[in-house]
Amino acid sequence: MSGLSPRHRPSHDSPAAPKVTPGLEDAVEALRAAALVIYPTETFYGVGADPYSEKALNALFDLKGRDPEKPVALIAADVEMALALASEVSSLARRLAHIFWPGPLTLVLPARPSIPRELIGPGGGVGVRVSAHPIAVALARNLGRPITATSANLAGAPPATTLEEARSALGGKIKVYLEGGTSAATMPSTVVEIGKENWRMIREGAVSLRQIAAALASGTLE
Repeated sequence: MSGLSPRHRPSHDSPAAPKVTPGLEDAVEALRAAALVIYPTETFYGVGADPYSEKALNALFDLKGRDPEKPVALIAADVEMALALASEVSSLARRLAHIFWPGPLTLVLPARPSIPRELIGPGGGVGVRVSAHPIAVALARNLGRPITATSANLAGAPPATTLEEARSALGGKIKVYLEGGTSAATMPSTVVEIGKENWRMIREGAVSLRQIAAALASGTLE
């Protein structure tokens, strides 16, 4: 799903109490206990784990049958939380964050020394995005740090667009499942690696190469 779906879009007609996502508190407690949760994003359903828990990361790799040498990207609650993962943030990275976040663009930034090695790619970068889905944002915000953003499927299998698909693929090894409806997404997040003065497309997804190039050339979309 791109942006807020109608069921999650806030109304500006009158003040209202914040909506409480069923199971959110249980999901946050599960993350703090090094357990895994399934949650919706603006693209596909993801598997959430505390990236600073070795136990949780090991459980995540075991669950998915994922190559431990393949780094795991993250979802942050906001731009400040996301960019705090980086040892340095170039003007190119700030421009893309300003234009495309929240949304399906993962930026690979130079990682701080404190970032777990399972999250760091061969070039020394950590991938992170600010999700446009309110449940994903709420999870990271309530945990107080980013959460893993790997798709809710076994390695090599199609990503889950519904909670039922995620449950069928991953079974009872997940502590909490958070419902977010059916995703209309057809592509994963785009992944772009950012250097001081250069950039490289790692995976073209929901945000096109043309959009990235236009944004970096002019600061605005065509």
